[in-house]
Amino acid sequence: QVQLQESGPGLVKPSQTLSLTCTVSGGSITTNYYYWSWIRQAPGKGLEWMGAIAYSGSLYDSPSLKSRTSISRDTAKNQFTLQLSSVTPEDTAVYYCNANRYWGQGTQVTVSS
Repeated sequence: QVQLQESGPGLVKPSQTLSLTCTVSGGSITTNYYYWSWIRQAPGKGLEWMGAIAYSGSLYDSPSLKSRTSISRDTAKNQFTLQLSSVTPEDTAVYYCNANRYWGQGTQVTVSS
């Protein structure tokens, strides 16, 4: 059973870069055909897919967020990370990491001065 756990700051100031880490257990992030995604849900809105890194290391970007997002991985630590630059209050959301049918519990991030 693959388990995912998000970690990162709960509060970020506007214009700063948000960094989140997803730690994976019960499976390797290099396992074939797994795609490791970041997804968020802002208050009152639906789920928004932000991007992914594949088992192969290939990257997939959301066109709407491409200029601000960076996804990477650390295979030694079995983790993948999200960096979102130039955050605004509109980036306030619950951020989830996801792999195929597996989800983390989500972490609340608030952007406020």
